[in-house]
Amino acid sequence: MDGFSSEFVETGEARIFLRRKGSGTPLLLLHGFPQTHLMWRDCAPLLAEEFTVVCADLRGYGASSCPHSAPDHGPYGKRALARDMVTVMERLGFRRFHLAGHDRGGRVAYRMALDHPDRIAKLAVLDILPTAEAWERADARFALGFWPWTLLAQPAPLPERLLASAPDAIVDSALAGWGTAATAFPPSVREAYIAALRAPGHIHAICEEYRAAAGLDREHDREDRRNGRRIACPVLALWSAEGALARWYEADGGPLAIWRRWADTVEGAGVAGGHFFPEEHPMATAEALRGFFLDPA
Repeated sequence: MDGFSSEFVETGEARIFLRRKGSGTPLLLLHGFPQTHLMWRDCAPLLAEEFTVVCADLRGYGASSCPHSAPDHGPYGKRALARDMVTVMERLGFRRFHLAGHDRGGRVAYRMALDHPDRIAKLAVLDILPTAEAWERADARFALGFWPWTLLAQPAPLPERLLASAPDAIVDSALAGWGTAATAFPPSVREAYIAALRAPGHIHAICEEYRAAAGLDREHDREDRRNGRRIACPVLALWSAEGALARWYEADGGPLAIWRRWADTVEGAGVAGGHFFPEEHPMATAEALRGFFLDPA
């Protein structure tokens, strides 16, 4: 990520690593599994032409720290990870900002919009549905296709031992199984993802994040739904036109219909590529994000 500065920000709960570049309206980009901030390596420079772009590693991922967890996995729930990022942006001088998240980062992003509505100007969620909605529709396709949801949420130490024994197999299975363009992941990027997954403490932290998604995050979503709490800012939902979200939820009206149960203003569409379309098609992804965030509406 040439031209991007690197720094750590202490939040009081975690030490968050980030890269940033550009000027203008601040835009925070959050990554998914098994990635790090590096997933934005091709999108971020394009967006930095018009925004102050911040690419951060989530707590427990990449170069960010791995705080001790708790029996309810709360330190790795999306509420805690969202709190990290609000603090990071404030300490960078950005009280209000645009936000985009892919995969796990998308879950942190929409939780941030629900918990901190005054901070988020616009929100983009990439290839996800709300966590409670996904679990409530889980079936055999889900269990087999989204295996990290069920495997990594198992009690310790089983998933930790499996990941530690073969982090390269985990990364290769994810990139090959959910992506469509092998050329999007050159050897240097693959090795960086493997190294991040192999780092001491991170395997347990990542499993704790998935355990939180299977329990605490679901309950937070359900509580919001019971209380009629909705995302107030405009939302852009993008998903892989060749992936699960495009096929599995047609009976519910597709991803847009589901997101409209959670937000007042939602637009979006399926995009070319597999689950990792920001890496497979960075120019198209950056253009979609740019158009949404620059639109004054």
